[in-house]
Amino acid sequence: MPDPDVALHDWHVEEREYLRHEQRRGRRHAYESLDPARTALVVVDLVPFFVEESAYCRGIVPHVNLLARELRDAGGVVAWVVPGRREPTARDRELLGDEVAETYAASGGPGAPRDRLWSGLDVADGDLVAEKTAHSAFFPGRSELPYLLVGRGIDTVVVAGTVTNVCVEATVRDAATLDHRVILVADACAAMRDRDHNATLHVVHRSFGDVRSTAEAVDLIRAGAPLPPVPR
Repeated sequence: MPDPDVALHDWHVEEREYLRHEQRRGRRHAYESLDPARTALVVVDLVPFFVEESAYCRGIVPHVNLLARELRDAGGVVAWVVPGRREPTARDRELLGDEVAETYAASGGPGAPRDRLWSGLDVADGDLVAEKTAHSAFFPGRSELPYLLVGRGIDTVVVAGTVTNVCVEATVRDAATLDHRVILVADACAAMRDRDHNATLHVVHRSFGDVRSTAEAVDLIRAGAPLPPVPR
């Protein structure tokens, strides 16, 4: 029987959108290869505040862990991003109301950033962990992540996490604006509803990057990984 504590979105990109890009660029997907050494997996907001409340978040954890292991083993960068504490602004309070604004401001939880991550994530000692005080992990001045990645020669970001149509989408948009090749992993992201999730997939595929499954992203990582040395 299905486990009621976990779920995955029934995701799709409409065929007409694939066909639109095939007519424009002669292929379905924007990025048909990647160099793991120049690629970062960016995992957004998988902290208890979100994971404890969402079967969709819990459902993507194995996919996120697989992506992290594969990219790490291939020589890439794994970056976990958590919400940082920021006092709600007047705009936040006007938009959300005082109670919700305060709740979201504290959504990252207490303690060091690494300690705030969901306990089921496979976080390695050499991984990056960064805070953000905006929806996007790439908004200038609101996260150290862009500065951590620039010195590593990263040109491709593979994005996973939650919430798909809020912080994940904002992260994708800003990463693309900074001229990164962006791959959004459809079944490694979580929203509240399928319709919200799929709306973001449509927007990203149409205008900001590529949309792939976990299996496809793993294939790209493995295909780009350096060959092991030949025994002498």
